[in-house]
Amino acid sequence: MDGSHRRAGALLGTVGAALAIAGPVMVLRGRSGRKEIRTELTAQKITFPHHGLPDELADHAGRRVENGPEAYAYAEFIKGNLAHATGGRTYAEITAELHAGGGADEKLAELRRTAFMGQSLRASLMSAYQAWHLTTLVTGLGAALTGLGVALVATADALRSCPPDQ
Repeated sequence: MDGSHRRAGALLGTVGAALAIAGPVMVLRGRSGRKEIRTELTAQKITFPHHGLPDELADHAGRRVENGPEAYAYAEFIKGNLAHATGGRTYAEITAELHAGGGADEKLAELRRTAFMGQSLRASLMSAYQAWHLTTLVTGLGAALTGLGVALVATADALRSCPPDQ
């Protein structure tokens, strides 16, 4: 084997070994991240009501929020309730309206608190949903890197075992 094959084999072997080590670490971190999300959501004891859900959420009735897709569904439930309560206005819009009126309207101030709480809760659930997707990505990339690393190591071994060109 000439020097270029040796160097290529060594480089592929080194990169492959690094990926074969990094991949499982990513898989483990992705899985542990997902477990942390599930643990935190479960600890919050958020439960869909048994009645009054929109048709698209009816299959969640009475269930607890324990994973990313369920967090998203509950965030959508909050979004609908919030839009109904505020007439479709956001916290920022209600705040502007309150300030424009001198800030003394107690009913509007209470509506602003409701909007703030609802939007904050929705944002937290959406963050859990996004984190859930990130754990999926990290786990998938870890599996792909593991496979690529093993393939590179095998290729490096094959290069090393090739007879030199005559």
